[in-house]
Order: sequence, then structure tokens, then C-alpha cells
Amino acid sequence: MTTASTDPHERARRLARLIVADIILYNQGKIDEGIKNDTLFDLLAEDIEVARRYYEKHVDAAVAREANYFDLALVDVLVKGRQDVPSKIW
Repeated sequence: MTTASTDPHERARRLARLIVADIILYNQGKIDEGIKNDTLFDLLAEDIEVARRYYEKHVDAAVAREANYFDLALVDVLVKGRQDVPSKIW
């Protein structure tokens, strides 16, 4: 039987990746368009802001001050995960 991690940093990393995965799930078309046209963060600004507020509400404030796992997840999961989409940014 596995147990949830009690390390607050690991929990914050996992939550950030889960939230970003939801953004991806519901915004496939916008993501492809945004990467192609280098407008990704403009197109997803509202979704990212809502997600960021959720993340900040559910992560220990001390952990959030020490590391920005949400922004790291945006880059690692959202952007790097779509390198197959043709774009001038690659």
C-alpha cells in the first residue's frame, strides 16, 4: 500500500503538475495555436490565473515562497511537452 507524500515540496510539485495537466486537457486547440503563433501565455492567461490562485490556496505559503513549482510545471509540462508542434520558438 502506498501513502501520500508528507513532504510539502513534493506535494506542491505534484499539485502543480496535476493542475497544469488539467489546463492541457481542456485547452488542446488553444495550446497548439499558441505554440504555433508564440501567443501561448496570452491565449491561456485566464486559465493560468485561475489555476495559479487554486495552487496558491492549496500550497503551504512557506513552500510557495521557497520554490515556484507552478511556473516550473507550466514550462516542463505545458511547453516542453508540446515540442512536436511546429513553431518559430523552437
